[in-house]
Amino acid sequence: MEKVSDALVSELVQRKNYLEAQKVETVYFGGGTPSILKTADIERIVDTIRTNYELDIEAEITLEANPDDLTPGKLNSLKKAGINRLSIGIQSFAQEDLAFLSRSHTSEQVIQCISDAKQAGFHNLSIDLIYGIPTLTDEVWMTNLETAFSLGIPHISAYSLTIEEKTPLEVMIRKGKVKPVDEDRALSHYHILTRLMKQYGYEQYEISNFCLPGNYSRHNTAYWQGKSYLGVGPSAHSYNGISRQFNVANLARYIGSAASGQIESELELLSQVTMLNEYIMTSLRTIWGCDLAVVRQKFGFVNAEKLLENAQAFIDKKQMVYQSDTLILTYAGRLFADGIASELFGEEE
Repeated sequence: MEKVSDALVSELVQRKNYLEAQKVETVYFGGGTPSILKTADIERIVDTIRTNYELDIEAEITLEANPDDLTPGKLNSLKKAGINRLSIGIQSFAQEDLAFLSRSHTSEQVIQCISDAKQAGFHNLSIDLIYGIPTLTDEVWMTNLETAFSLGIPHISAYSLTIEEKTPLEVMIRKGKVKPVDEDRALSHYHILTRLMKQYGYEQYEISNFCLPGNYSRHNTAYWQGKSYLGVGPSAHSYNGISRQFNVANLARYIGSAASGQIESELELLSQVTMLNEYIMTSLRTIWGCDLAVVRQKFGFVNAEKLLENAQAFIDKKQMVYQSDTLILTYAGRLFADGIASELFGEEE
C-alpha cells in the first residue's frame, strides 16, 4: 500500500497541468476500498492536491468505505485528514442479504458505523443499497429503506443486483447453487424504492441516486454534466473535454511507470459524435435532462433537430417529455433509459 500511495502522489504532481489550472471542486477516493489505506496516506494525498492544484475552500472530499473499516478512531483521523463526505457500501441492513453477497460486515456494524460517523462530525453521508437480491423480499426491502430514512441518511444510491461474469456469484448461479436474479422481483423493488423515496422527501435526481433537498453528490453530478476530471491510479480514467485518457490496469506496471516519471496510459481522441452520444446517455439519466440548447451550441443545429425528431417516438409513448427545450425521461421512460438513449445516438458519417 505504501508503494501505491507513493505512486498516487507522484502521478498527482506529474499531471498537475492536466486540468489547465481549473479550480478543483471535488475529490473522490473510490474505485475499490480506499478506506483500508492508512489515514496518513490519505492525508498526504489530500495535501498533495492542495499544494499542486487550486482546491476550492468548500470542496467536497468523499471517501468510499466499508462499514467494518470505520472505527471511531479511524473516523476521527479521516475528519482531520480533510475528508468531509463518506460513501458507505452498506448494501443491506439485513444479515441474510449480507451473507448472500459475501459481505464481511454485519447488520449491527452497519448501524454502529453510521452512529460513529455522525459522532465524528460526518453529516454529509451517502450509502449504497442493492435490490433484486434473491434473498430479499419486498417486506425486507421496505424495512431496509425505512431504516435508512430513520437514520437520516441524506443521500442514497440504490442499484439492482447485476451478475458479472467469472465472479463467485455467477459461478454459483451457473451451477444451480444459488437462484438467479428475478427481473420481476427487481422491478417490484424499484417501484417500492421510488414510491418510498418520494414519500420521505427524497428527490430522484439520477436513475440510481436519491437525496434530500440540496444533498446531491457534487462529484457524480459533474460527471453527468460532462465536466473535465482527472483520474489518478491504476485503471483510472481522465477527461478534458476533447479526449479520454486511461491508465494501465496492472498494478506493478502502474507503480513502475509512476516512479519513472511517465504514467503508462492510453489516449482516445473523442469524435463529435462520441461526445454527443455521451451527453445524451448521461443527461437523460438525470432530472435535468438533455438540453437541446447545449446540443446546438456544442454539436450544431442539425444534430439538435435530428435528436428532437428521433425523440418524438418516445414522447408519443409517454416515455419522454419535451419541455423548456429539454428532453426529460418520464417515470416509465426511466425503466428503459439505456435503450432509449442508444436509439437517440448519432452515427459517425
